[in-house]
Amino acid sequence: MTKTVLITGAGSGLGAAFARLYASQGCQVIVADVNATRADETRASILAQGGHATAFEIDITREVDWENLRLALAEQGIVVDLLINNAGVASGGPTLAADMDEWQWMLDVNLLGLVRGCRCFVPDMLTRGQGQIINIASFAGLAGAPGLGSYGVAKAAVVAFSESLRAELASQGVRVSVACPAFFKTRLLDSFRGTPRMLKTAAKLMDEASQTADDIASAIQRAAAKDEFLIIPTAVERRRWWWKRHFPDLYFTQMKKLIARRTG
Repeated sequence: MTKTVLITGAGSGLGAAFARLYASQGCQVIVADVNATRADETRASILAQGGHATAFEIDITREVDWENLRLALAEQGIVVDLLINNAGVASGGPTLAADMDEWQWMLDVNLLGLVRGCRCFVPDMLTRGQGQIINIASFAGLAGAPGLGSYGVAKAAVVAFSESLRAELASQGVRVSVACPAFFKTRLLDSFRGTPRMLKTAAKLMDEASQTADDIASAIQRAAAKDEFLIIPTAVERRRWWWKRHFPDLYFTQMKKLIARRTG
Protein backbone atom coordinates (compact mmCIF):
# COMPACT_ATOMS: atom_id res chain seq x y z
CA MET A 1 0.00 0.00 0.00
CA THR A 2 1.39 3.40 -1.02
CA LYS A 3 2.29 5.67 1.88
CA THR A 4 1.05 9.27 1.70
CA VAL A 5 3.24 12.04 3.07
CA LEU A 6 2.01 15.61 3.60
CA ILE A 7 4.80 18.20 3.81
CA THR A 8 4.31 21.89 4.55
CA GLY A 9 6.77 24.42 3.18
CA ALA A 10 7.55 21.91 0.43
CA GLY A 11 7.96 24.49 -2.29
CA SER A 12 11.65 25.00 -1.54
CA GLY A 13 14.53 24.20 0.79
CA LEU A 14 14.18 21.39 3.31
CA GLY A 15 10.51 20.83 2.49
CA ALA A 16 11.27 20.28 -1.20
CA ALA A 17 14.12 17.97 -0.22
CA PHE A 18 11.73 15.90 1.90
CA ALA A 19 9.26 15.80 -0.98
CA ARG A 20 11.86 14.51 -3.45
CA LEU A 21 13.21 12.00 -0.95
CA TYR A 22 9.89 10.42 -0.01
CA ALA A 23 8.74 10.42 -3.64
CA SER A 24 11.91 8.55 -4.60
CA GLN A 25 10.93 5.90 -2.03
CA GLY A 26 7.59 5.35 -3.73
CA CYS A 27 5.43 7.54 -1.50
CA GLN A 28 2.59 9.72 -2.68
CA VAL A 29 3.61 13.26 -1.72
CA ILE A 30 1.32 16.15 -0.89
CA VAL A 31 3.31 19.31 -1.60
CA ALA A 32 1.85 22.12 0.54
CA ASP A 33 3.23 25.65 0.43
CA VAL A 34 2.09 29.25 0.82
CA ASN A 35 3.66 29.93 -2.59
CA ALA A 36 1.60 28.09 -5.21
CA THR A 37 4.22 28.54 -7.92
CA ARG A 38 6.94 26.92 -5.85
CA ALA A 39 4.61 24.10 -4.82
CA ASP A 40 3.88 23.41 -8.48
CA GLU A 41 7.60 23.43 -9.27
CA THR A 42 8.30 20.80 -6.62
CA ARG A 43 5.38 18.73 -7.85
CA ALA A 44 6.60 18.97 -11.45
CA SER A 45 10.11 17.89 -10.50
CA ILE A 46 8.72 14.81 -8.76
CA LEU A 47 6.46 13.90 -11.68
CA ALA A 48 9.40 14.30 -14.07
CA GLN A 49 11.23 11.62 -12.11
CA GLY A 50 8.27 9.26 -12.29
CA GLY A 51 6.99 9.99 -8.78
CA HIS A 52 3.53 10.76 -7.46
CA ALA A 53 2.73 14.22 -6.12
CA THR A 54 -0.09 16.71 -5.68
CA ALA A 55 0.37 20.41 -4.93
CA PHE A 56 -1.74 22.61 -2.68
CA GLU A 57 -1.49 26.25 -1.70
CA ILE A 58 -1.85 26.68 2.05
CA ASP A 59 -1.21 29.40 4.58
CA ILE A 60 -0.50 27.44 7.77
CA THR A 61 -1.64 30.38 9.93
CA ARG A 62 -5.19 30.00 8.59
CA GLU A 63 -7.31 27.21 10.05
CA VAL A 64 -9.66 27.43 7.07
CA ASP A 65 -6.76 26.57 4.73
CA TRP A 66 -5.96 23.49 6.78
CA GLU A 67 -9.58 22.40 6.79
CA ASN A 68 -9.92 22.97 3.04
CA LEU A 69 -6.83 20.85 2.47
CA ARG A 70 -8.19 18.06 4.66
CA LEU A 71 -11.52 18.09 2.83
CA ALA A 72 -9.85 18.16 -0.60
CA LEU A 73 -7.75 15.12 0.28
CA ALA A 74 -10.74 13.29 1.78
CA GLU A 75 -12.75 13.87 -1.41
CA GLN A 76 -9.95 12.16 -3.33
CA GLY A 77 -9.81 9.30 -0.87
CA ILE A 78 -6.31 10.28 0.26
CA VAL A 79 -5.31 9.37 3.81
CA VAL A 80 -2.25 11.07 5.32
CA ASP A 81 0.14 8.55 6.88
CA LEU A 82 2.96 10.97 7.67
CA LEU A 83 2.64 14.68 8.42
CA ILE A 84 5.85 16.71 8.23
CA ASN A 85 5.33 20.16 9.74
CA ASN A 86 8.24 21.88 8.05
CA ALA A 87 7.05 25.37 7.05
CA GLY A 88 8.66 28.17 9.03
CA VAL A 89 10.05 31.69 9.04
CA ALA A 90 13.13 33.34 10.54
CA SER A 91 14.08 36.55 12.28
CA GLY A 92 17.08 37.86 14.13
CA GLY A 93 18.36 40.70 16.26
CA PRO A 94 18.41 41.66 19.96
CA THR A 95 15.69 39.71 21.75
CA LEU A 96 13.96 42.66 23.42
CA ALA A 97 14.22 44.79 20.28
CA ALA A 98 11.67 42.58 18.52
CA ASP A 99 8.26 44.25 18.59
CA MET A 100 5.08 42.39 19.46
CA ASP A 101 4.09 42.05 15.81
CA GLU A 102 7.28 40.09 15.19
CA TRP A 103 6.70 37.90 18.24
CA GLN A 104 3.14 37.18 17.13
CA TRP A 105 4.26 36.41 13.56
CA MET A 106 7.00 34.10 14.77
CA LEU A 107 4.73 32.15 17.11
CA ASP A 108 1.80 32.09 14.70
CA VAL A 109 3.87 30.49 11.93
CA ASN A 110 6.59 28.47 13.67
CA LEU A 111 4.53 27.11 16.57
CA LEU A 112 0.82 27.53 16.00
CA GLY A 113 1.11 26.61 12.32
CA LEU A 114 2.11 23.08 13.20
CA VAL A 115 -0.36 22.94 16.09
CA ARG A 116 -3.09 23.62 13.55
CA GLY A 117 -1.72 20.91 11.28
CA CYS A 118 -1.71 18.34 14.06
CA ARG A 119 -5.21 19.28 15.20
CA CYS A 120 -6.40 18.84 11.62
CA PHE A 121 -4.83 15.50 10.70
CA VAL A 122 -4.05 13.64 13.94
CA PRO A 123 -7.70 12.78 14.73
CA ASP A 124 -7.88 10.65 11.57
CA MET A 125 -4.58 8.96 12.49
CA LEU A 126 -6.02 8.12 15.90
CA THR A 127 -9.16 6.69 14.31
CA ARG A 128 -7.00 4.39 12.19
CA GLY A 129 -4.65 3.63 15.07
CA GLN A 130 -1.54 4.55 13.11
CA GLY A 131 0.34 7.52 11.74
CA GLN A 132 3.47 9.57 12.17
CA ILE A 133 4.36 13.21 12.72
CA ILE A 134 7.72 14.89 12.19
CA ASN A 135 7.87 18.44 13.54
CA ILE A 136 10.75 20.58 12.33
CA ALA A 137 12.14 22.72 15.13
CA SER A 138 15.73 24.02 15.22
CA PHE A 139 18.91 23.64 17.22
CA ALA A 140 18.15 27.20 18.33
CA GLY A 141 15.25 25.66 20.26
CA LEU A 142 17.66 23.49 22.25
CA ALA A 143 20.53 25.90 22.71
CA GLY A 144 19.46 29.51 22.52
CA ALA A 145 21.83 31.60 20.46
CA PRO A 146 22.35 35.36 20.74
CA GLY A 147 20.34 37.28 18.20
CA LEU A 148 17.78 34.51 17.63
CA GLY A 149 15.48 35.23 20.57
CA SER A 150 11.95 35.07 19.14
CA TYR A 151 12.94 32.36 16.66
CA GLY A 152 14.57 30.23 19.36
CA VAL A 153 11.63 30.66 21.73
CA ALA A 154 9.16 29.49 19.06
CA LYS A 155 11.33 26.51 18.17
CA ALA A 156 11.81 25.56 21.84
CA ALA A 157 8.04 25.52 22.11
CA VAL A 158 7.90 23.14 19.14
CA VAL A 159 10.16 20.74 21.05
CA ALA A 160 7.94 20.96 24.14
CA PHE A 161 4.79 20.50 22.07
CA SER A 162 6.30 17.45 20.41
CA GLU A 163 7.28 15.94 23.76
CA SER A 164 3.70 16.22 24.97
CA LEU A 165 2.31 14.74 21.77
CA ARG A 166 4.71 11.80 21.79
CA ALA A 167 3.77 10.89 25.35
CA GLU A 168 0.04 11.29 24.74
CA LEU A 169 -0.18 9.52 21.36
CA ALA A 170 2.32 6.67 21.69
CA SER A 171 -0.16 4.17 23.11
CA GLN A 172 -2.61 5.01 20.30
CA GLY A 173 -0.29 4.09 17.46
CA VAL A 174 0.85 7.57 16.39
CA ARG A 175 4.59 8.21 16.44
CA VAL A 176 6.06 11.68 16.95
CA SER A 177 9.56 12.98 16.26
CA VAL A 178 11.04 16.46 16.40
CA ALA A 179 14.07 17.50 14.36
CA CYS A 180 16.49 20.24 15.39
CA PRO A 181 18.79 21.13 12.50
CA ALA A 182 21.22 24.05 12.64
CA PHE A 183 22.32 26.20 9.71
CA PHE A 184 22.37 24.54 6.30
CA LYS A 185 21.89 25.70 2.73
CA THR A 186 18.22 26.62 2.36
CA ARG A 187 15.87 29.49 1.42
CA LEU A 188 14.73 30.21 4.97
CA LEU A 189 16.13 33.74 4.75
CA ASP A 190 13.73 34.63 1.93
CA SER A 191 11.18 35.60 4.59
CA PHE A 192 13.71 36.84 7.15
CA ARG A 193 12.79 39.72 9.43
CA GLY A 194 15.46 41.31 11.56
CA THR A 195 18.52 43.49 11.58
CA PRO A 196 20.77 43.70 8.49
CA ARG A 197 23.70 42.62 10.66
CA MET A 198 21.94 39.44 11.78
CA LEU A 199 20.80 38.71 8.23
CA LYS A 200 24.41 38.97 7.06
CA THR A 201 25.58 36.67 9.86
CA ALA A 202 22.90 34.07 9.13
CA ALA A 203 23.59 34.17 5.39
CA LYS A 204 27.30 33.66 6.05
CA LEU A 205 26.64 30.65 8.30
CA MET A 206 24.35 29.12 5.70
CA ASP A 207 26.86 29.66 2.91
CA GLU A 208 29.62 28.07 4.98
CA ALA A 209 27.53 25.05 5.97
CA SER A 210 28.71 21.80 4.43
CA GLN A 211 25.26 20.19 4.62
CA THR A 212 22.60 20.70 1.99
CA ALA A 213 18.86 20.43 2.45
CA ASP A 214 19.04 16.97 0.88
CA ASP A 215 21.62 15.89 3.48
CA ILE A 216 19.47 17.12 6.35
CA ALA A 217 16.29 15.57 4.96
CA SER A 218 17.98 12.18 4.57
CA ALA A 219 19.37 12.24 8.11
CA ILE A 220 15.97 13.15 9.58
CA GLN A 221 14.16 10.51 7.53
CA ARG A 222 16.52 7.76 8.64
CA ALA A 223 16.18 8.69 12.32
CA ALA A 224 12.39 9.07 12.16
CA ALA A 225 12.10 5.67 10.48
CA LYS A 226 13.71 4.24 13.63
CA ASP A 227 11.21 6.17 15.76
CA GLU A 228 13.84 8.41 17.32
CA PHE A 229 12.26 11.32 19.14
CA LEU A 230 14.84 14.11 19.30
CA ILE A 231 16.69 14.23 16.00
CA ILE A 232 19.81 16.38 15.73
CA PRO A 233 20.97 15.63 12.19
CA THR A 234 24.54 16.94 12.34
CA ALA A 235 27.47 15.70 14.42
CA VAL A 236 28.71 19.17 15.39
CA GLU A 237 25.36 20.11 16.93
CA ARG A 238 25.08 16.76 18.71
CA ARG A 239 28.38 17.56 20.40
CA ARG A 240 27.21 21.08 21.25
CA TRP A 241 24.04 19.67 22.78
CA TRP A 242 26.11 17.25 24.85
CA TRP A 243 28.31 20.10 26.10
CA LYS A 244 25.34 22.26 27.02
CA ARG A 245 23.66 19.47 29.02
CA HIS A 246 26.79 18.40 30.87
CA PHE A 247 28.66 21.70 31.21
CA PRO A 248 26.05 24.48 31.08
CA ASP A 249 28.24 27.12 32.74
CA LEU A 250 31.00 26.57 30.21
CA TYR A 251 28.48 26.69 27.40
CA PHE A 252 27.07 30.03 28.51
CA THR A 253 30.57 31.42 28.93
CA GLN A 254 31.12 30.66 25.27
CA MET A 255 27.82 32.32 24.41
CA LYS A 256 28.90 35.51 26.21
CA LYS A 257 32.12 35.51 24.22
CA LEU A 258 30.12 35.12 21.02
CA ILE A 259 27.96 38.12 21.92
CA ALA A 260 31.09 40.15 22.67
CA ARG A 261 32.53 39.32 19.24
CA ARG A 262 29.32 40.24 17.45
CA THR A 263 28.85 43.53 19.28
CA GLY A 264 32.50 44.48 19.59
